[in-house]
Order: sequence, then structure tokens, then C-alpha cells
Amino acid sequence: MEFLKTSRKNLQQIIKIIGEAQEYLAIHNIDQWQNGYPNEEAILRDIINNESYIITTKESIIIGTAMFSTKKEPTYKSIEGQWITKSDAKYGVIHRMAVTNNFRKKGVAKFIFEKCEQQLRQNEIMSMRIDTHEDNLAMQGLLLKLKYIYCGVICLENGDKRLAYEKCMSNL
Repeated sequence: MEFLKTSRKNLQQIIKIIGEAQEYLAIHNIDQWQNGYPNEEAILRDIINNESYIITTKESIIIGTAMFSTKKEPTYKSIEGQWITKSDAKYGVIHRMAVTNNFRKKGVAKFIFEKCEQQLRQNEIMSMRIDTHEDNLAMQGLLLKLKYIYCGVICLENGDKRLAYEKCMSNL
């Protein structure tokens, strides 16, 4: 697998993968991404900000997507609970991660985390933060498996609550 920066030419394929993820969440009665988000505008903003990535097979087939940034996440400023690292610490964040149906449960999500964590270590950034819907048990399970620690609850801009996790990077 390859972890590559997204270009505008990848936009429609990413939207297709996001659509598959939205259907998957709906089938599993998870009220996440069911309100038209993430949409083309959000993904295009990620691409323009140089924060959008695609995951491809050796044959260059796009099988996943994610937004990864080291900019402060505004919704992480306030948490019902406590982050592991200090509020002024640098951290990475992953959002809008989705894997195409044919490649679910084949290690793609884990690969995304590994690549993002690798970038953090290379840039001497101490932690990764992420949030997920309270009903998204698959993501919660993956986060625990990857040694992310539950820190509390954050609120999105629209008021929806999300479970917040953090992992400290070691071996810098």
C-alpha cells in the first residue's frame, strides 16, 4: 500500500469512498456522517490545505482516504475530561478517514494510523488526537488496539458529542 497526497483529480474517487462509508455507518445504525458531511467542499478544502491523503494498492487503485494535520483542532480546545498532553502541546489529528468496501478489515485503517504516526515522529511531535462517534464501536476498538487512550468527550461545532482519544508517540 502507498500513502500519498491527494490531488484534485482524486476528488470523485474519494467522494465515492466517503459515500460507501456513509452507507456502512447507516446500515450499522451509526448516526455519523448521515447529514451530508463530509462533502465535496470539505474534501476539496483538505486538498487545498495539503492535508488530504489517499491510500492506494500497488496497482494504484485508491482504496482509502484520510485527512491528517498537525494544525490545532478548534473543537479539541475544550474537553469534558483531560488530554494526556498539555493544551499548548503540538499534536497530529486524523479526520474523514474512510476505506472502500472491498478493503475493509484488511489493515488499511491501521496502515493510515502507522503512516500518520510516522510523520509525527519525523517531525518530533509528541501525540496524536482523534475523535469518533459513541456508536462507532469498530473505530473505538481499533483505537484501543493501537494503544490510544480515551480522554473524554468533545463537542463538534454543531454541538454533536464525540469520544476523544490520544496517543503519545514514543521513541522520538
